[in-house]
Amino acid sequence: MKERSKSRKTIAAPVNEMRLILPAKSVNEKAARSAVAAFVSVLDPTLSELSDIKCAVSEAVTNCIVHGYRDTPGKGEIYITVRIFEDSLLKITVRDRGCGIANIEEARTPLFTTDPEGERSGMGFAVMESFTDRLTVLSKVGRGTTVKMEKRLGTTLDRV
Repeated sequence: MKERSKSRKTIAAPVNEMRLILPAKSVNEKAARSAVAAFVSVLDPTLSELSDIKCAVSEAVTNCIVHGYRDTPGKGEIYITVRIFEDSLLKITVRDRGCGIANIEEARTPLFTTDPEGERSGMGFAVMESFTDRLTVLSKVGRGTTVKMEKRLGTTLDRV
């Protein structure tokens, strides 16, 4: 009988983690990006890296408020998790329990928007993607959306 070798990918544990829950209100977009920026500041990111992180988080949170909870404005919560790994990798997750996205591929198309008044440009996912190394979007209609962003900083981790 042949023995099967199962290769399992070892997932490193984060060296630090932050979780934040905010009401889905526009005033909390600034709080979210500021909190994430403050948390990752221990890595001593460049101003450019910090700006990228803040913009990506801002877009993800705004999507939750404007699109995820569009049927229930001012209600609902936004769940943010930031994980820092030893190799200066950041994993940022922004999640809502809103209406969800029926067609993720279409939603990720630049200029596509669910905003009936047309006040939104439809560039949220494109902006997030441009400021991160990896962007993953998971969603179920009626259950919400999860946006996972990864960004590796050019710094080394020696103070966390």
